[in-house]
Amino acid sequence: MRRMTCEPRANWLKTVQDQGLMWATLDDDETSKYWDESAYYVITAEEQALLEKATTELHQMCLKAAQVVIDKKLYAEFGIPEHMVPMIDASWEAEPPSLYGRFDLVLKNGAVKMLEYNADTPTSLLEAAVIQWAWFEDTRYGSDQFNSIHDRLIDTWKYFSDWIKGPVAFTSADAIEDGFTTEYLRVTAEKAGYQTDIFPIAEMGWDGTEFVSGNSSARIGTIFKLYPWEWLAHEEFGQYLPKSKATWIEPAWKMLLSNKGILSVLWDLYPGHPYLLETRLKEPPVLDGWVRKPKLGREGANVHVYGEAETDGDYGEEGFVYQRNANIVPFDGNYPVIGSWIVGQEAAGIGFRESGNTIIANTSRFVPHVME
Repeated sequence: MRRMTCEPRANWLKTVQDQGLMWATLDDDETSKYWDESAYYVITAEEQALLEKATTELHQMCLKAAQVVIDKKLYAEFGIPEHMVPMIDASWEAEPPSLYGRFDLVLKNGAVKMLEYNADTPTSLLEAAVIQWAWFEDTRYGSDQFNSIHDRLIDTWKYFSDWIKGPVAFTSADAIEDGFTTEYLRVTAEKAGYQTDIFPIAEMGWDGTEFVSGNSSARIGTIFKLYPWEWLAHEEFGQYLPKSKATWIEPAWKMLLSNKGILSVLWDLYPGHPYLLETRLKEPPVLDGWVRKPKLGREGANVHVYGEAETDGDYGEEGFVYQRNANIVPFDGNYPVIGSWIVGQEAAGIGFRESGNTIIANTSRFVPHVME
């Protein structure tokens, strides 16, 4: 793997905004970039195969770890509200549709290490599936790109036809990235043949029996929500979630995999596994060489890489996990983390995020990649 510099395309900002990436810059000009095509990463075919294999295997390992949590009833250790436990158990047994997830991985010296699994509400999807593919088609810097995310999403929606009857409601928080990502996923569902509806989650209601659409007050049979389960559980209508007969995408059991407590369960289940970093629920006696992460943290908030970097934020009340430092190798002062996508049950492609330190936060740059 290597990092190459290059000239951005002419009118690159308008190009990616026209494709839906309205958060390509972090301010009103082009000086502070989220989407950064002044560089790109190059991976070999062997590295692509390794990432694909590791992603698929890690997903299966995580499913086995979720079974352990359910069998041993470790919900309290994960900070899961009691009223959500029946919904988690029921969704696990029923096996409703699970669309996607994103592993954050480090590739170093021919080895893959898992940092975490964003299994419930992963973002950076539009830029990975569409924006960087369009960049590759325009530039042709490499021979290919590890990226079948868009087509896999459409194909996976088609497999859900036994579960989905009637329109699919799409909802998210009223934030620009969440809204456009949800709109993109709605388009993939329509391409798979479904009728859809979309509205902010604040407009979703409860009619006493079922959740209803913010647009028509019609009862919702299938709900895709880009909104964390742990937030839903604490909303005013959270008490009604277990009563809902709707099909939720992602399903409630994804609460277990998006919680970083699953990292400690994985290590206990697969101690010393080459894809894993040792992770504990209790603080180690010596903190050098460890990273502290909130169990329900997002976008790199409240992460402490001891001796290197630390971020603030609003997370941590639910507790922390302690993970061995992956010791990410910088490229020209940039620390890359690979977001590797699982769509359905298979690896589908990757995207690179990079930062000037070892913590990937919400403002860290997305950089395209190619294969050689």
